[in-house]
Amino acid sequence: MNSIDYSLLLAPFAAGLLVLATHVPLGREVLKRGIIFIDLAIAQVAGLGVMVAQMLEWGHSEGVLDWPTQLTAALAACAGAVLLTWSGKRWPEIQEALIGLLFVFAAAAGILLLAHNPHGGEHLKDMLAGQILWVTWAQLALPAAVYAVVLVLWYALGRRFGDGGFYLLFALTVTFSVQLVGVFLVFTSLIAPAIASRHRNGARGLALAYGIGALGYGLGLAASAWQDLSSGAAIACVLCLLATAGLVGSGGTGRKAH
Repeated sequence: MNSIDYSLLLAPFAAGLLVLATHVPLGREVLKRGIIFIDLAIAQVAGLGVMVAQMLEWGHSEGVLDWPTQLTAALAACAGAVLLTWSGKRWPEIQEALIGLLFVFAAAAGILLLAHNPHGGEHLKDMLAGQILWVTWAQLALPAAVYAVVLVLWYALGRRFGDGGFYLLFALTVTFSVQLVGVFLVFTSLIAPAIASRHRNGARGLALAYGIGALGYGLGLAASAWQDLSSGAAIACVLCLLATAGLVGSGGTGRKAH
């Protein structure tokens, strides 16, 4: 692109910051708990719920966070969270493997649902890479309200949450994030800042994670606009590179600094 109107990137960047608001603290908790792929699995299950709603034409309009689609995605994600809570108690020693199987099942089921859809490939790409570049200010109101509730619950009661409470709160958050930014960015927004800031504890670590996440979204959006690339993929790549740089910069000792 020879001429870029960067004002068009403000709403997508705001969407990224909204996602980071909840995904940074939850991602650090995921890393702490050692259940890395739960976010990818729950995000894929929520995406499967979106596909079901679209296939049954429950949604009112394309690309809008409407209630029927949100409810279907939320129910699917919460069902996945309940299933993982039960499996974690029943077979804790293989929980990571079961999380992986849930992800593969949801992804494969989504492919099957779209098998006879002439635009299935495009829908699948949109679900994975997202359409953050086309997010509007109006679409941010409902996720902002939900994320605010999630943050209040997390910081007020987070230490009291057992696995079940954490999984359900996580599922509710991911439900909205998937439609805003796609499955890839849900995962990278949770894990990349957490990895890059793992050598810092407390408020300093949280601030560093937020900064890295915001930088990743900003650079990724700018690069995608400059080179006319997929915004979701560009942001995901930048976040992964920043996570790698943060990991290398920490010395790779595996110890956390205070």
